[in-house]
Amino acid sequence: MKQFLILMLLATFSCNAQNTLSFQEGETSPKATLSQISWMEGHWKGEAFGGITEEIWSPPLGGSMMFSFKLVIDGEVNFYELGHIRQLDETLIFELKHFSGDLKGWEEKDEVQSFKLIKVDGNRLYFDGFTFEKVNDKEINIYGLIHQGDTTEEVKFNYKKQ
Repeated sequence: MKQFLILMLLATFSCNAQNTLSFQEGETSPKATLSQISWMEGHWKGEAFGGITEEIWSPPLGGSMMFSFKLVIDGEVNFYELGHIRQLDETLIFELKHFSGDLKGWEEKDEVQSFKLIKVDGNRLYFDGFTFEKVNDKEINIYGLIHQGDTTEEVKFNYKKQ
């Protein structure tokens, strides 16, 4: 499961996804500010991978919005993510690190998974392999590309505000 989830979060492959985009070599990220995604602030819950998912996003402060993610399967933490969306050079970047249920890191000490902003379109922000969508004040979707073997598929994470 751990390797499967790592591949999901590292996926930046082109595929027939309808809600995600891939950053292309030579592209530049558009100008953007944290105010364009400040609606992510809050405590969100959903279901995925046979368990309960939880994300908690802080309000913008110090040039970033910090988040924590937790996947609970059969009453036990499967893994965590910690990260942020930060403002960098007049654009945004989505960055994260993974941890097992016992807080042992998956990435090397100085390694961070980074996903560049591709575009902002109304209620959606498209990062490389991830899309954040505001449905309304109480509901959001996060779309992510999952790559397993020779196949790539897009998975929808639907969250309700707590």
